[in-house]
Amino acid sequence: MSKNQLQKYLNWQSLGMRLGAVGLAILLWVFVVSENEYSMVIDMPIEARNLSAQKAHKKEVPEYAQVRLKGPGRALFKTLLLKNFISNFKLVIDLDRISEEYDFYLNEYYEQYPQKVVIPPSYELEYIEVVYPDSIHISLDEYMVKKLTVKAPLKINPAPGYTLVGNINIYPASIEVAGPREVIQEMKYVSTIKDTFLLQDFDIDVNLKVDNQTRSLVEYSQTTISIHQDIQSVSERIISEIPVKVINVLPNLRLFVNPTTVALTVIGGVDRIAAVNPKDILVTINFAKQWISGKNYYEPTVSVPVDILEWQDLSPRNLELVVTKDIN
Repeated sequence: MSKNQLQKYLNWQSLGMRLGAVGLAILLWVFVVSENEYSMVIDMPIEARNLSAQKAHKKEVPEYAQVRLKGPGRALFKTLLLKNFISNFKLVIDLDRISEEYDFYLNEYYEQYPQKVVIPPSYELEYIEVVYPDSIHISLDEYMVKKLTVKAPLKINPAPGYTLVGNINIYPASIEVAGPREVIQEMKYVSTIKDTFLLQDFDIDVNLKVDNQTRSLVEYSQTTISIHQDIQSVSERIISEIPVKVINVLPNLRLFVNPTTVALTVIGGVDRIAAVNPKDILVTINFAKQWISGKNYYEPTVSVPVDILEWQDLSPRNLELVVTKDIN
C-alpha cells in the first residue's frame, strides 16, 4: 500500500470513528433525557366519523391538527418515530347529529369529550391542547351518485409506416362518481390525463384526471381506464369489380354506363384493407350535376371508408354514359 493510499485509509477510519462517536452521543443523550418530562407539538390525524350514508362532505376536513402533548422524553421520541403507523393515535370528530353546517371549536370539544382524543395507553402521553386549527367548519350536502362518460384527450401518433385504424376504444366508456350534490351536479364528464404517444401498437391503462380541489370529496367507481387503438402497418391493395351507380336521374330517361365496374388501389392498415370488398366503395356519377348534352365520358366520384388513408389509380378514370328516352 502506498503512502497516499495509507493516508486516505486512515482518514476514512478517523471519519468513521468520529461519526460513530456522534451517533453514540445522540443515543446517550436520548437515554439520559428520556426519563425527563417534556411537552411537544405533534401532528395528529383527524378522523371525522359517523357521517350519515345520505350525506357527503361539501368541504374538505383537515387531515391533521397540531396538538401539544406532554410525557417522558422516551415516549415523545417513540411517538415522533411511529405516529404515522399507529391506527389508534388520532383526534375524533363525531358527525352523528350534524345535518348541514357546524363549527367544532376543538379545545372546547375535547375538553367536553376527552375520550375522543385517542392515544395508546402504552405511550404514557397526556393531551394538553390543540394548537392549530382552533376550529373546524363542517359543511355537508346530500350524497349523490351520477354516471358520467369517460373522455380520453390522447394524441396518438403512429410510428412511420403505420396508421390508425378505427376509433379509439375506451373501457369502461362510463363510470360512476359520487359525492356532494353541489359538486356532482356540475360534473358533465370525466377525463383521462392528457398525453401524446408515438407507437406501433397501442394498448394501455391511463389514470383519470382528478380535480385537486375536489379530490377528497368525490368518489370514483374506478380511476384507471383501459385504452385501445388499433394501429396497423400501411399497405396497399387493388380492389376490382366495383359497381358504378348513376344517381339523381331525371324522369323518363334511361342510362347506360360503360363499363359497369371499375378498379382502384386502396392504401391503409394492412388488416383493414384486407377486409374491404367492392360494395364498401361508392363510385357514382351524379347525372343532375354532371351531365352535359353532347358529352359522352364522365369522371365518377369515389368515396371510400373513413379509415382508409387514400385511394388511387382508378381504372378506367372516365366512363361512357349513354342517355336515351324511356319509350314506355
